[in-house]
Amino acid sequence: MKVRYEYRIYPTRGQQTKLAQLFGCCRVVWNDALYQSKQAEKLPKNSDLQKTCITRAKQTVEREWLSEVSNIPLQQSIIDLGVAFKNFFTSLKGQRKGQKVNPPRFKKKDNRQTARFTRGGFSLKGQKIYLAKIGNLKVKWSRPLPSDPSSVTVIKDRAGRYFLSFVVEIEPEWIPALFPSVGIDLGLKTFAVLSTGAKIEAPDYAQLDRKIRRAQRRLSKRVKGSQRYHRLRLKIAQLKARQRDLRKDFLHKLSTRVVRENQAIALEDLNVSGMVKNRKLSRVISQAGWREFRVMCEAKSTKFNREFQVINRWEPTSQCCSDCGYRWGKLDLSVREVVCLNCGSFHDRDINAARNIESVGVGQTHDVKRTGREGKTPTGAVLDELSTHQEVGHLAR
Repeated sequence: MKVRYEYRIYPTRGQQTKLAQLFGCCRVVWNDALYQSKQAEKLPKNSDLQKTCITRAKQTVEREWLSEVSNIPLQQSIIDLGVAFKNFFTSLKGQRKGQKVNPPRFKKKDNRQTARFTRGGFSLKGQKIYLAKIGNLKVKWSRPLPSDPSSVTVIKDRAGRYFLSFVVEIEPEWIPALFPSVGIDLGLKTFAVLSTGAKIEAPDYAQLDRKIRRAQRRLSKRVKGSQRYHRLRLKIAQLKARQRDLRKDFLHKLSTRVVRENQAIALEDLNVSGMVKNRKLSRVISQAGWREFRVMCEAKSTKFNREFQVINRWEPTSQCCSDCGYRWGKLDLSVREVVCLNCGSFHDRDINAARNIESVGVGQTHDVKRTGREGKTPTGAVLDELSTHQEVGHLAR
């Protein structure tokens, strides 16, 4: 399987100038190719775009500076544009799973900048890496590369930091699991509640969020394009990068722990795009990183030969007793503790939901989407007993 390894690099002043020139050339080639693709009646081939946007453009006065950088990243920009159009068309036809993919857009100078080198454009030399027409770059090797990389992408984020992203081939590992399975119920303040009863609190982003919002209000009053505007924009980008790194570190550590300890992992399919429409919770939901955590767990499950399941979002995990399966119906969010009317079991709302997610994920109970409502508690019984159950839940608190 192919994975990415990312490292921080520290280019010199001269190398930063060369990288800025490389990013600008890649951006211009992408924008020129995108403009020609939009003007054409039929999408041009990559070879035709390379001839017009690179080979012939170098012979003109307006684009002669394209020859000052390596030709490999310029060709990769055209290839990446072709992949972006392919993903858009397959998504438009319904052949691609997930949300609809937007068409490729023009790149801007103040956004994230990238340039990709394939074999022949880079080489590893001890603790440094050589890039064509850039030179030897100093790399912060936080961990060794498992194999020889097939490509490397140079990245400059909006905070002004530089990274190298390698694509390497690895073999799946097998590590003995401590537990057979686990169900995870995701939340906001308590990020994850495991079916074992463990609760993992989410990092506190409130202080960083206040600084970002305060700086954004100040930025709106600055003259756009001025030096003070760019300095404050860079400061905001650095604060957002710190917040993003804090969340990413937390999610990586938690996902690694969950995947290493359990043979089967079950999560609930959350409608995040619908939840963020709530104006009061949209910011907090966006900061939580539920989708990012799911992607990490799925990727690491493949790496460590684990089973990963995502259950249907309509499964009533909060409406059923995890001990006897009795369904009591919907509960108000203020009800955090529940006493089952059938077996008398006392449940924490989130732990009960996590146990139900585990049961559905490992196949002990069926998914509602496949089985319909046969064998479930009738809707009339749920409505009749709902108010009584809510009162019991409040008393149990």
